Amino acid sequence: MTLAWYGHLKLQQMHISNSWPLIGIIVFSWVLAFFEYCCQVPANRMGFVGNGGHFTLVQLKVIQEAISLIVFSIMAGMMFQGENLHWNHAVSFGFLVLAVYFAFK
Repeated sequence: MTLAWYGHLKLQQMHISNSWPLIGIIVFSWVLAFFEYCCQVPANRMGFVGNGGHFTLVQLKVIQEAISLIVFSIMAGMMFQGENLHWNHAVSFGFLVLAVYFAFK
């Protein structure tokens, strides 16, 4: 979802999508998101405790948010090199790690 939500901004910076109408950007983002959903939905079905997996619904959501933040940080660093992470971002990442810890307690 990171690429679907923020990738179009990089295309705009590269002057690729400047002339695209908003609906074109939305369709582009939905196409990218579709492939992530093709992976995430089966993973959630297999991982959910009600389907024989090991994780509760809340645990699955916390895992998804933590992975999303890690992927966002990597993508932002690669695609938007002018965007710097600051101390408050590191603290909020730390709190997210604590949230994962407490969700699994």
